[in-house]
Amino acid sequence: MKDPIIAPSILSADFYDVRTAVQTIESSGCSWLHLDVMDGQFVPPITFGSKMVADIRKKTSLFMDVHLMITEPERHIHSFVESGADAITFHSEACIHSHRLVQGIRHAGIKAGVSIVPSTPVSAIVHLLEFVDQVLVMTVNPGYGGQKLLPFCLGKIDELREIRARNGLNFLIAIDGGINLSTIPEIAVHKPDVLIMGSAFFNAQDTKLFVANAFDAWRHTVAKFE
Repeated sequence: MKDPIIAPSILSADFYDVRTAVQTIESSGCSWLHLDVMDGQFVPPITFGSKMVADIRKKTSLFMDVHLMITEPERHIHSFVESGADAITFHSEACIHSHRLVQGIRHAGIKAGVSIVPSTPVSAIVHLLEFVDQVLVMTVNPGYGGQKLLPFCLGKIDELREIRARNGLNFLIAIDGGINLSTIPEIAVHKPDVLIMGSAFFNAQDTKLFVANAFDAWRHTVAKFE
């Protein structure tokens, strides 16, 4: 099995020095940047909006994966498309017309993703799976970095992989929450495609070494089960 994509989340960076944070991601060898947009309603905190995304876009060629943890995401899609996002993921719990929103995102020429919180089952988004490019499984209750992984969420990865294989689909399966060097072996058994890391990445003294160690832990686990 190929290595997963590691997507550091800017949420855990120092917002006073975002430029350095982006450069740190680039120098670590990661190719994705995850941006958590929070509105203080769908989740308690407020983070940033499309201007932050647009300003970062001017300075990097990283794949910019925008995660909208906001109510009524359909009202804000245009501004994030214009900001230069490469992918936009919204929460199924926050949108009534999810299929229409997926169509709109993809029609704009970027990748569309749907996310589910820990209490939402995979069955709630089955009708969207043939249309999306990515499914983001939250493995913590969203809103804050540094939380512990909720192991019961990992079974959703298996469900999604089975549906994907059975129906010949090709969406990526991403997970976000509580991912670090200690939990990667537990996660690797389920084989998601994208690992979104925040505090574990930015708290590492040497982020390039951290990424290398994360891949080593992943490969070691996967090899034991092949």
